[in-house]
Amino acid sequence: MRSIYKKMTGCFMAAALSISAVAQQSDYLILASDAVKSDPNWNKVVSELQKSHPNAQTLFYGKTPADVFDEIKSCYPRYVAVVEKPENIGKDFVIGMNRLSREVDDDIYMDFLWGMISGYDAGAAIRVVRDAQTPKRLPVCLTTISDLGDGKWFDIYCNIADNKPGYYRTKYSGETIQTEHRVTDTLANNMYARRWYEAVKRYGSEKNARARFGKNFSVDKPNLLQPFDSLYRMLDPDLMITASHATENNLEMPFSAGNILCKDGYLYADYPQGPSYFDESNKCRVYLPIGNCLIGNTNNTKNSMSMAWMKHAKVSTFVGYVVVTWYGRNGWGGLRTLLTQSGRYTVAESFYLNQQDLLYRLQENAPDLVGKPFPYDKKENLGNAFADAEKTAGRKVSMDEMGQWYDRDVLAYYGDPLWNVRLNEIPEENDITVTCKQGKGKCTVTIKTGRNFDLKRMEGSNLNKENLQPMPFSYFFPERLENPRLAEGQDWKAAVDENFLFLYDTHFEPGKTYKIVLQTD
Repeated sequence: MRSIYKKMTGCFMAAALSISAVAQQSDYLILASDAVKSDPNWNKVVSELQKSHPNAQTLFYGKTPADVFDEIKSCYPRYVAVVEKPENIGKDFVIGMNRLSREVDDDIYMDFLWGMISGYDAGAAIRVVRDAQTPKRLPVCLTTISDLGDGKWFDIYCNIADNKPGYYRTKYSGETIQTEHRVTDTLANNMYARRWYEAVKRYGSEKNARARFGKNFSVDKPNLLQPFDSLYRMLDPDLMITASHATENNLEMPFSAGNILCKDGYLYADYPQGPSYFDESNKCRVYLPIGNCLIGNTNNTKNSMSMAWMKHAKVSTFVGYVVVTWYGRNGWGGLRTLLTQSGRYTVAESFYLNQQDLLYRLQENAPDLVGKPFPYDKKENLGNAFADAEKTAGRKVSMDEMGQWYDRDVLAYYGDPLWNVRLNEIPEENDITVTCKQGKGKCTVTIKTGRNFDLKRMEGSNLNKENLQPMPFSYFFPERLENPRLAEGQDWKAAVDENFLFLYDTHFEPGKTYKIVLQTD
C-alpha cells in the first residue's frame, strides 16, 4: 500500500490537469471527456458538479477514462462521477469503467464507487446533479416484479404482477395488505401485431402463420399497460423496479402485455389508437430495471430508454444491465442489499457492496477467472459467448462460475454515486447496530444484535431469487481505512478492504455483542 503522503502528493499533481485546482485532497473525483470540455453547454455540467463537491478533483480524458488512469490512480478517489455525452456511452464504456475501478490498487475489489452523469441533453444532466444535492427517501414504489411481497418498505406500493397474468396489486398508506385487481379488458399488442402481419405476409396466409405461431396465438393480451400508465400518473412514484423483456429502445409489461417506447427523449405507452405520452413531474426518482435486458445500455445514442427515463421521467439514479440478463446476480443482488439493509445504505452503496460480494464469490469459486475479461458476444448471443468464455478460461466452467464472471462488469450506474438516496427504515427490523472506533494503527468494529435479531433476514431471506447466495454481514466504513486487515488472533472468515468489511459464517445470536479488531497503517 502507498503511504498517505504519496497519495496526497499524487492528487496535488493531478490537480494541475483540472479546470479548478484545489489545494487539498478529496475523496471525490470528476472525470469528463474532452468532448464535454469543448462544449459550453456540457461543460456547465462539470461546473455544477464542482459546486456540489467543492473539494473534488477534475480530470479530462480523450476517448475513455483509461486515458488518464495514472492520474486517477494518483488521486486515489473513493467516489468517481463520469460526465459524458450519451453518444459516447455504450456497453464497452460501462464494462471498461467497471474494470478500471478495480485497478487502482492490487486487490480484487472495486476501489471506488462510480456513476455516470449524462442525459438526453446537458440540461437533463445538470438536473441530475442538482437533484443529488438533496437527500431523498423512497416511500412510493411502482413495480412489475412480485418478489417484494406486501411491499413493507413502502407507504404506497403498486405491483403489476409478473407471476399471475392480468393482475395487479395496490397498497396505500394505512393499509396492511395489498388489494388485488384483475384486468378485464385486452390490448391489441402493437409489437405482436406487427410480428403477426409480417408472418402472414411471409407464410402466405393466416392459416399458415397460425400453424407457425400456434393455434391459440393472438395479438390480444391482458391490458397491463393501462394500469401501469394510470398508476404512474396517479402515484408519481419515488422508486420504480421492473423486470420482463426490454431492450435499449423499449420496456415490456409482464407477459409482453403492453409496451413502453421512447422518442426524442420522451416516453409513451404504445396503444393501438396511438401513443400516450407520460405526464411530466417535478419529482425526481430512482429507477431500478434490474430484471431487464439491455435497458441500461445507452448504445451510443441519446435516443435510448435510459436517456428518456432520465429526461422525461426525471430519473436521477438509474441502474441497469448493458447486456442480455441471464444469471442476474449483480442486479437482483444489489436490490436485495438495498432491501435487507433498508435505510442503512444508499442505493449506490447497496449496489457497490453487492458487487464486492460477487467478486469475493468469484475469487472463491474461480480465482483463475477474476482477472480475465469476459468475451461478450457483439450480437448478444449467449451460446456463442459461453463457448468463447470456456476458450478464454481454458477449461470447463460451472454455471455459477460462468454467471458470476458474466455479471461482474455489466451493470451501469447513472447518477451521482454520493447521492444520499435510500429506503425508509423499518423500525421493527432495526435489529443490529454497528459502531466503528479508530485509533492509531487500529480500528474496532462493534456489532450489537437486538433481541429481535434475525440471522435469516440479515442473510437476505426477504428476496429469495435464484443465484443469490446468503449475504454476509456487511459494513461500509464511514471513512476509507488505510490498508485494513484482521488483527492477530481474529479468526473471522472475512473480506476486508479499505471501504468495507464482510463477515461470512457469522452465526450471530440475538442480544449479543461482537468485536472485530482491524489493524491499519
